[in-house]
Amino acid sequence: MNAPLRLLPWTTPEGRPCYLSTDSAQSRLSRLADDLEAAQLDSGEQVRTGARAVLADSEAGEHALRFALTRAVECLGDVLRIAVSRGARIGTGDGPAPRTAPAADRP
Repeated sequence: MNAPLRLLPWTTPEGRPCYLSTDSAQSRLSRLADDLEAAQLDSGEQVRTGARAVLADSEAGEHALRFALTRAVECLGDVLRIAVSRGARIGTGDGPAPRTAPAADRP
C-alpha cells in the first residue's frame, strides 16, 4: 500500500485526527467518509444561511448571535478538515468528484 493516509472527517474521542490507509477510494470506509464530508458541507451551507438571517436581523439578541457564531465556527472547522484531506489527495485520483458552488455564490 503506497497510497497516502487519508485524513478522515472525524476525530477520536480525545480530539485527535483519524486517518485511513487504503488502496481504494471505493472502500466502505472511504465511501462513508465521502458521505460524511458531503453532509458536513451541506450543513455548512444551511448554517451560513441561518447566520446571514441572524446578522440581517437588527433585533437579534446576544443568544442568537452567539449560537450562530458557534455553529459557524464548528462548520468552519469541518470545512478546513475537508480541505486539508482533499488537498492531500490532489493528484492521487482518490478524491471525490468536485462540487460546484451553490447557484447563489456563482458570479
